[in-house]
Amino acid sequence: MLVHFIQVIDDAPPERLTTFKTIPINQDLITVYWSRPFHMIFVEIFNHNYYLVVVQQTYNRSTTISKTINPSDRCEHISELFNETIVQLHLVRLIKYYQLPCRQKRSNHPLSCFYDDIHICLCEKYGHQYLANCIEFEHEMKFDCSGQSGCENGARCFQDSPNCAQTSICVCPKCFYGKRCQFSTSNFGLSLDAILGYHILPHVNLLHQTFAVKISMTLTTVMFIAGVINGILSLITFNNKKLWEVGCGFYLLGSSVTTLLTMIIFTLKFWILICTQMGLVVNRLFLHVQCISIDFLLRVSLSIDQWLNAFVAAERAIATIRGVNFNKKSSQRVPKVVILVLIFVSVATAIHDPIYRQLMNDEDDDEKRIWCIVTYPPSVQVFNATIQALHFLVPFIMNVISAIVIITTTARRRASVQTQQTYREHLVDQFWQHKHLLISPFVLVILAFPRLIISFVSGCMKSAHESWLYLAGYFISLIPPMLTFVVFVIPSTLYQEEFRTTVRRYRTTIQTRLCCI
Repeated sequence: MLVHFIQVIDDAPPERLTTFKTIPINQDLITVYWSRPFHMIFVEIFNHNYYLVVVQQTYNRSTTISKTINPSDRCEHISELFNETIVQLHLVRLIKYYQLPCRQKRSNHPLSCFYDDIHICLCEKYGHQYLANCIEFEHEMKFDCSGQSGCENGARCFQDSPNCAQTSICVCPKCFYGKRCQFSTSNFGLSLDAILGYHILPHVNLLHQTFAVKISMTLTTVMFIAGVINGILSLITFNNKKLWEVGCGFYLLGSSVTTLLTMIIFTLKFWILICTQMGLVVNRLFLHVQCISIDFLLRVSLSIDQWLNAFVAAERAIATIRGVNFNKKSSQRVPKVVILVLIFVSVATAIHDPIYRQLMNDEDDDEKRIWCIVTYPPSVQVFNATIQALHFLVPFIMNVISAIVIITTTARRRASVQTQQTYREHLVDQFWQHKHLLISPFVLVILAFPRLIISFVSGCMKSAHESWLYLAGYFISLIPPMLTFVVFVIPSTLYQEEFRTTVRRYRTTIQTRLCCI
């Protein structure tokens, strides 16, 4: 926010000085201290969005001005007041119309001010009518701090005085943040740090944090509990030698472990971010290790889980095609190799992430923050985008194709045996019988889609004020790892029975040991 102080001087052009103030996300009250003479104050929020704060005929050296900025204080551009024909007139002819807006009566509120490309005008009361009083106003100031700007990425530099400046500030363009606008939310570097970081108030306890932080804490706690329950129930089901007779059992056991690790890693990531931004954790070595490892491990675990689910579908499709010729011994050997290769490939395709991650300080007069930042060179950005898309789309396509193969193959076989029904009727029956095989991948891909859409379509988070969309997408994309039990166990009679059997066995074992005590 820019605050323009204008001093009217007899027989001389008005003198204008500009100061600045950052508007915190969680505040709507701003205090500005000013010691120089002035007669008018305008506030500029964003680019050329002016509001009239105060007009005083005589400067009072010691006074406190309290002002609530309302929509009625906004200075309108002449294009909002006149039609296009008038606006296109030469300034000498155009300015003759400037008395009209001030004299026009409005039902909601009188016009307080307006501006063109050269002037800013006040509607002041003279006798029984309002007249326009205009002064020259430079809208396109040169913001480079006298050529000594430390701002990066095209940011504008503001200083408190054109000559002997004591302080300066960088006003970041869209998609950049930090004291010097050195950090970017563009491309695939967007993480929870950039989305939630500025909502976390340093040195403020959890009870008094912002609404976004409280909502995020609640969601993280709920997701952690649900994820742990899902992981434990899935492990109880698939940690069963009977289910290991085919490859699906191994893949689902691996998925159970991966989903449990994913939720634990995500929860650690969230609370480390909270503690770091609150200033509770300052150990540089610990922060550096978690910076290069937590996001990397979270990314790898999410990719592995997606591929394991796809391999389950592919294994089922192969078993359906081969029928009685399906080799169980081969099915038991292959998953062990596939899982090892999958872990290696997932790590290899994400290893660039910790390489380009770094810990950076961001300090100003009001607060100090430590950021975990990833910045990819252009070539690595292309590689990263391609890998992200492949890890997302290929497992989804494998799931859909496998489901179609299972449904059509089963329907064709039944049609050749049960000739009283047509192939189409068998196909419809098999679709309804195996509809969960198609519904599950579509549900999972819809839940994971927001994160990909945000990265590809929107490109970046334009400011911290619009982080809600990104925050929602981030949390929604973490729902699929919580659904292993719901997607694979509940629709399957076999897995449900094995789950109940295992639970009964554990219950009997616990009761026996308690009796011995």
